[in-house]
Amino acid sequence: MDKKVLRQYIRGLKSQFSDEQLKEMSEPIISRLLSHPAIAGADTILMYYSLPDEVCTHTAIDTLASKGKTVLLPVVTSDTDMELRIYRGRKDLSEGFFNILEPIGELFTDYEQIDAAVIPGMSFDTRCHRLGRGKGYYDRFLAQCPHVYKIGVCFDFQKLPGVPADEHDIKMNEVV
Repeated sequence: MDKKVLRQYIRGLKSQFSDEQLKEMSEPIISRLLSHPAIAGADTILMYYSLPDEVCTHTAIDTLASKGKTVLLPVVTSDTDMELRIYRGRKDLSEGFFNILEPIGELFTDYEQIDAAVIPGMSFDTRCHRLGRGKGYYDRFLAQCPHVYKIGVCFDFQKLPGVPADEHDIKMNEVV
């Protein structure tokens, strides 16, 4: 199955669930994520502020920030690039590209300080390959941060035996 067809297939699976059901399905995933040693031991964590059809990270972001961790969120700046901003609370979020709530706070550029990254995807496979939404934002960004421990996050129905992967696609260290 090619990437475009697989994305359509996963969208179809997601559409079978209400936003509320997906939020409920997110809770055990987020619980495992928050207790993960790579997250618990990290000082600086790249997260994502979830869309309604993704594993809901909103509470996890606030939990991590309340524990004194530096939480970074991506901001899409063009059709090809994103940058990171420090999350200081929900009051600092503004609607950006693709109607994603994004932080408007301080720019973060010291990528060597990032300990762990929690990355969404349309699908992941058993070898930790990731299929994103097709724009390549995370692949381009993560190529600059080879030291970062990368955790893919998805619902069980999004994990497949195999997903198509190209040489520029960045593998995760593991998938939760």
